[in-house]
Parts: sequence; C-alpha cells; structure tokens
Amino acid sequence: MSNLHILPKFADRWSHLYLEHGKLDKKDDALAFHTEEGTVHLPIDQLGLVMLGPGTSVTHRAIQALAENNCLLAWTGEQGVRLYAHSTGGTHFSRRLLNQARLFCDAETRMGVIRRMYQKRFPDPLPDNLTLEQIRGMEGARVRKAYQEISTLTGVSWSGRNYDQDKWDNSDPVNRSLSAANSCLYGLCHAAILSSGYSPAIGFIHTGKMLSFVYDIADFYKTELTIPLAFQVAKAAGFEIERRARLACRDRFYEARLMERIIPDIAEVFDAGDDLGEISGEFEGRIVTLADRAQVGSVPWEPQRQGPGRTLEDDD
Repeated sequence: MSNLHILPKFADRWSHLYLEHGKLDKKDDALAFHTEEGTVHLPIDQLGLVMLGPGTSVTHRAIQALAENNCLLAWTGEQGVRLYAHSTGGTHFSRRLLNQARLFCDAETRMGVIRRMYQKRFPDPLPDNLTLEQIRGMEGARVRKAYQEISTLTGVSWSGRNYDQDKWDNSDPVNRSLSAANSCLYGLCHAAILSSGYSPAIGFIHTGKMLSFVYDIADFYKTELTIPLAFQVAKAAGFEIERRARLACRDRFYEARLMERIIPDIAEVFDAGDDLGEISGEFEGRIVTLADRAQVGSVPWEPQRQGPGRTLEDDD
C-alpha cells in the first residue's frame, strides 16, 4: 500500500473503539479517556472509528486530533446499535466513493453489483439466465418463508409487515420489535459505510433515499439477525418492547461479530479484489473496548459493561 491514507484506518488498525461514561480529552500526543475508575491513554494513530456511547463528553482538542488523523467520530447508543450523529468520513481520499459512483452510473456494472447483492442471500449460485424480476421474486419468497418459519418456531403469529409511525402503539408487538431491531442494524451499517469512505446515499437495489446504500447492506443480515431476534423479543411479551429489542440487538451483533463483516461484504459485492486482499491481511475485524487492556494500555479496572451476557440499562 503506497499511501496509508488511501485506505481508511478503519481497515488498517482497530475496527472500532467504543467508549461510554467518561470524558475524552487530548493529552500530549495521545488521547485520554477519563472515568471514575481512572484514565486510559489511547494512541490517536491507531483509531479508525471512535463510538461515543451514553454518558460521554469530548473536548474540542480531542475532536481536532481525531479529525487530523482521519478518524470517524460517531455518537451512538450502547455498543453502537443506534447512530445519532457523526463527523466526516474516515478518509480524506475518495477512491472508494468514486468507485461506488462508477459502478452505479454504468448499467452493466450496476446490474453486476445487484446480482452479487442478491447472491449473498442464497446458499447456491444463481443461474446466469435469471432475470432481475425473477431474482427479486426469489428473494421475496425467501424472506416470506423466513418470517413464516420463525413464526412457527416461536409461536408468535405473523400477518405481515404492517405498521404506522403516526399510530405506533396500534402496531402489534412483533412489528414494533422488528422496527426497533432494524433501526439498530441500520445505525451500525451506516457507521461502517461512513468510516470506510462510501456514500450511504448511492444505493443499488434501494435508490432515491439518503440512506439507500445503508438499506442495501443491512438487508444482508436481517433474516440471520434482526428477524429471529424480533420474534424472540415479541414472544417474551411485557412492556418496553422497543427497548428490549435494542438491548438484544447489542448483544446479538456482538456475538455475530457483525462489525468485522460489513466492510469485507461491501468489498465483495463491489468485486473489489484489492480491498478484499488488504482487508483480509490487515483488518483485525473486532470491536475494541476498554475491556481490551492489552490493546489500550494496562489499567487496574474492568468496565462493568462489556461483552455478551452483560447486564446493561438502555441509553434512552
């Protein structure tokens, strides 16, 4: 790699650094994260995406240092499951964005991306003679089958995706749970897309929205992650179904190692062989939290909120 700024540091260094309940500041040539338990020093040039969770604050000097090092800063819910706001992307260079636009603008290359996006949802290769309408029909049948199978497995009745944002409380529990879970998924995909230098607006299957590409990528994971999770949450019944869905998403995304999968999946559907090679060789592919003391420095404390199975309160 001739220039370390050509690929965003999201791929070169740590995948994500998630922080919560503390203050991020700049001290000397490093960042310092202050909490009630102590201070952790963080090397600025190792960071590709810093996710600020509940209870965090950040100084002007820290933001300036992160911007100068091409690091994306995102304000999120717990474990990054919801994206509220973000800084500029994780790279000053536009190679990936220009390639995304090139693939979209040419009818042949755009169709190639669409076919590869659909192929990722099926275990067997799609025949070359299938039309796009036939593939879309197969995808619709696959998703309907997934809903029905999960409904039968959980015993939660399913009458279709149906909800009205203006009459939210009138929706059935499983539709409300699905909406909350998918919102979490969109936030995480959005953060990955921005940090790796793509545009969330240039979609291929979905078009015309500022988050069209986010919806394209999120669709890779719904039948695996958010649909089963939403039915399981709805089966448990009780109050605050949206909050419980968000909490369940946080743990399920962690267990599925979703963060490390998104950028390689984008490179795959874009047929970007150079990105795949560099990612497989250098992308560490995991969240770094303050629990990873070997990475961020030895400190005499463990955060109370970490990993699967932890007991957490939602940020809302």
